[in-house]
Amino acid sequence: MNKVLAIILTAGCLSITSIDSALASDTDSLNHEQEGRGEARERIEPKGFLYGFGLGLNQEIYQGYDYRIIPLPILGYRSENLSILGPFVSYDIVQLGDVEFTVQAAPRFQGFEEDDSEVFKNMDERKFSMDAGLGIKYEKQNWKISLSGMFDVLNRSNGYQLKADLGRVFRYGPVFVEPSLSISYLDSDHVDYYYGVKSHETNELTYVYKGESALNGTIGLSVATPIFFSGFTMFAVDYTRYDSTVTNSPLVDQNHNISVRLMFSKFF
Repeated sequence: MNKVLAIILTAGCLSITSIDSALASDTDSLNHEQEGRGEARERIEPKGFLYGFGLGLNQEIYQGYDYRIIPLPILGYRSENLSILGPFVSYDIVQLGDVEFTVQAAPRFQGFEEDDSEVFKNMDERKFSMDAGLGIKYEKQNWKISLSGMFDVLNRSNGYQLKADLGRVFRYGPVFVEPSLSISYLDSDHVDYYYGVKSHETNELTYVYKGESALNGTIGLSVATPIFFSGFTMFAVDYTRYDSTVTNSPLVDQNHNISVRLMFSKFF
């Protein structure tokens, strides 16, 4: 259940950041932004309140999990400095030219319960947590580069994550395409909590496993357009490759994850 909530919230957030209702708005008002963030970036990341819905298909890496079809509710708000996208919050505290420094908070619903799969039999529950930290963002001519450091503030894993993201939006008439690349570093406490097995937790399918730090990579592609039903439609697919310190865990039987999302959103 925790992972289902994570997928719903995360996919809802990702969809919100790719919403546009202003393709037909006055282009002159975007001239300044075109010289900075870029016209296409402004189109897919507009400001205001929005809502919508979608469906997600996600592949799990834990043993006993297959693909899941999941409803994706969408609700959010974005202003000049504040972004509230579901439970994900970001506030720009300082801006130096095209570089913005932010404070961020986000839930981490990663984890499992004993009855989620046979492989978790006899294991303690791995609980969701809340992450908070700092980020740096650079946006120029439809490029976006971001760095972030997020820490487990509820002390579930006592771990942290460092992440770097790179993406660029391309516009082809009313269609926006954004390929992206991200690299995520997870410290040993994080990996051990979610993928490790303690001596009192072993069963016939597992063995004692001590997780170490991991470096995972993700490539993604999103395609979005405002041409349907006076709203904004987005299709996105992500492929994540996991470090061997994750895939060597007896709880895991996949070395990669694929997630697909289809969403439709509108402004209030």
